[in-house]
Amino acid sequence: METHYDRIGGDAAIRKLVERFYDLMDEDPDYYGIRKLHPADLTESRNKLYWFLSGWTGGPPMYTDRFGHPFLRRRHMPFPIGESERDQWMACMKRAMNDVNLEEKLKAELTAAFFKTADFMRNQEG
Repeated sequence: METHYDRIGGDAAIRKLVERFYDLMDEDPDYYGIRKLHPADLTESRNKLYWFLSGWTGGPPMYTDRFGHPFLRRRHMPFPIGESERDQWMACMKRAMNDVNLEEKLKAELTAAFFKTADFMRNQEG
C-alpha cells in the first residue's frame, strides 16, 4: 500500500512542505499566535517537524531514531495551546499544503489527520 509519504513525494517533498509551513509562520501576522511560541531561530523546529512528518506519513522514522517516542502532548505541554493556536497551526499547514501543490484527496486526508493531532495538543480552554 502506498503511504502518505510516497503520495506526498518522499523526502524532498516533506522538507519542502515543512520549509513552506515555517516560512509562512514567520512571515504572516495571521500566525503570530503560534510563531511567538517558537524560538527566534526556527532551524531546530523545522528539523524536528521534518523528522517527525517523515515517520508520521510512513517514511523513515527519523524523529524516533533520534529522540524515541514523540510524546507529542507531553512535549507541547509547556506551551499554551488553545483553539486559536490549533486553528492558526491548521490554517498555516493547509496553506503550506496548497502552496506545495499537494493533490486534493491527499490534502483532505492529511488535513483530517493533522486536525486530530492538533486538537489533541490543546491544553487550554478556548
